[in-house]
Amino acid sequence: MQSINVHVQKPCLSCEAQRVPSACLGRPSQRAIRARAAKASGVLDSAMVTQFQGNVSTILRSISPSRAAPDAAPTSVQDLPTGFRPLSRVAYQGAPGAYSEMAAMKALPSYEPMPCEQFEVAFQALSQVLGWLAERAVLPVENSLGGSIHIVYDLLLRYRLHIVGEVTVKVNHCLLALPGTKKGDIKRVLSHPQALAQTDGYSRSHGFVREAVDDTAGAAKMIAENQWHDVAAIASRRAGELYGLDVLEEGIQDAKDNITRFIVLSRDPQVAADTHDQRPYKTSIVFTLNVGPGMLFKALSVFALREIDLTKIESRPMRDNPLVLSGDGEEGGQRQFNYMFYIDFVGSLAEPHVQNALRHLEEIAPFLRILGSYPRYTEM
Repeated sequence: MQSINVHVQKPCLSCEAQRVPSACLGRPSQRAIRARAAKASGVLDSAMVTQFQGNVSTILRSISPSRAAPDAAPTSVQDLPTGFRPLSRVAYQGAPGAYSEMAAMKALPSYEPMPCEQFEVAFQALSQVLGWLAERAVLPVENSLGGSIHIVYDLLLRYRLHIVGEVTVKVNHCLLALPGTKKGDIKRVLSHPQALAQTDGYSRSHGFVREAVDDTAGAAKMIAENQWHDVAAIASRRAGELYGLDVLEEGIQDAKDNITRFIVLSRDPQVAADTHDQRPYKTSIVFTLNVGPGMLFKALSVFALREIDLTKIESRPMRDNPLVLSGDGEEGGQRQFNYMFYIDFVGSLAEPHVQNALRHLEEIAPFLRILGSYPRYTEM
């Protein structure tokens, strides 16, 4: 894929405001995506992705049987009728009842939620692999207790999608078990690693053995399907209702102010706000810096000089080139991490001072990519 030069003079085209090195455009990981009875629950998994590549109509029917055309179903991309538009689906990671489903319904209430077994499958639902199965994806990027969800940041670089919105969801963990099960009967608890970390103190105080699974609602589903009477799930009340589990205790997270922020992804960028749009905007970018003293200070100063408020900064070692040699020559140099920096700041690409800041940053950063400019979610 060719690199694209930054042209921040055209703020409404944030998709063109990218300059991406080849190291950051590697192919998706070849690691197999685990599939555990996903078809039975309607969850899109990697096996269905492979099946789709050979037969479009089969995958469409498996995701939404009621909407698949009974006659003359398309068997390839070329067979799709002119002007074909995908159903208004929003992809999310997890089983029905997951917090990600709640975020998807909150962000896009008119869209049909489409569960995906893994984060990467949700990205693929919008990309070239499965571009016509969903128009949006809603994925978590950070939690007030557990911190950033790093895999989502890595996938943002791998797939050429755009952030067009954000939403927050207040997390209220419940201890769920089969009807008739008492708290004293519980020996193990199942949940997503983030949920286990957020309820670590509660689980330790009760002596529960913790076991990580793919998502919170999936844990509830496993208990219901296997009829485990000595196992509980840590998930939402909605998950308990969907899978017929009782709520043994509610609000078991260690800190009551437990909020997860989700981003809304699209194949097309959000059109930059015009002068009449009074909504507060946020812009997300990622960039790299050369090795040297004060380089990060110089990069951040382009925002400070223009009084642009930074709301988040995250550093991640580059996966394809994680180490770099600093110093003079091979003998005197030292190997150190080579970082990518993710920054969110207040402002839209339509604002001149934001454009000037990005032009200034481009002079310092060998790689700069705009991930999206979108309305800021202000409710908590």
